[in-house]
Amino acid sequence: MKRVYLDYNATTPLAEASRHAIIEAMDLVGNPSSVYKEGRAAKALIEKARAQISEAFGASNADIVFTSSASEAAALSHAGRALMCSDVEHEAVSSWCRERLDINQNGEVSCPDPEKSSIQLANSETGILQDLPHGLAVSDCTQAFGKLPIAFNWLGCDMALISAHKLGGPKGVGALVLKQGLDVEAQIKGGGQEMGRRSGTENILGIAGFGAAAKASAKALEAGIWENVARLRDALEQRLVSEVGDLISVGRHAKRLPNTLNIITPGWKGETQVMQMDLAGFSVSAGSACSSGKVKSSKVLEAMGYDHNHATSAMRVSLGPHNTKEEIERFGDAWLSAYKRWAARSS
Repeated sequence: MKRVYLDYNATTPLAEASRHAIIEAMDLVGNPSSVYKEGRAAKALIEKARAQISEAFGASNADIVFTSSASEAAALSHAGRALMCSDVEHEAVSSWCRERLDINQNGEVSCPDPEKSSIQLANSETGILQDLPHGLAVSDCTQAFGKLPIAFNWLGCDMALISAHKLGGPKGVGALVLKQGLDVEAQIKGGGQEMGRRSGTENILGIAGFGAAAKASAKALEAGIWENVARLRDALEQRLVSEVGDLISVGRHAKRLPNTLNIITPGWKGETQVMQMDLAGFSVSAGSACSSGKVKSSKVLEAMGYDHNHATSAMRVSLGPHNTKEEIERFGDAWLSAYKRWAARSS
């Protein structure tokens, strides 16, 4: 039986529009820093993608700096600054922070000083959304961009981090979005590309794919495709919660991404669940993709107040527009079957 991919928060399948843009970009020979015709054509492709992302992200009053990833964008935005953040942030952000912000069991972050803080818009493990305070220094919008109707212009933050492969684009390209008039110190020195903020010959193929994916994701969002995803997620959640008495659905009553379900089954290790679902033909994870394969507790869940037993017994299911009702029902059948076998052995 065909495998079912349910790990969209880790990475998304490449959108057809992105694939076509990448293939077309392969025919460009010029270096975008060159002034002759071929160079100008390559530069025009980059600026087209920049405009596509600006429109999709509602960032008309901002500069977009292309990077190799959202992690590099985080380094670019945080380097040399003593910002505060919570322990639910991605490691690419939290590793730069000097002080920690408080967070409660609902996943809500307290932020007394927005101008000196970095807060993610959506958490990759739980899907929980934050109400960003006005004047926030930096926000990691990687998981939210493409899934929610947001606009940088009204988020109220100075800088945002985004990534192509979370919305149907290729891996290996991201961007730092910053208000016009603001600047950052380049962490990669060289030819002065990207307005002097990030040197190195631009990844034209990745950037072209990023732009096309951003445009396609905006159209899909406007068409209501994620509303259907939310209905599938909610149906699965209701089924599992109703059939497993001690199951915890993290953030069930909080504002969440439309596709994310994080469940805790105390005592049943998340890694074990992931392996059993893999054997059954389903791709899910025990947490952030950057932590998968590492047998350790979820720092996100621990930061929210869950103990070690609970934080190691979580599994994340993150749906996408390609998933069908039949696939989600099959997954529910497979997971409940595996759960009953585990419960029988554990009793």
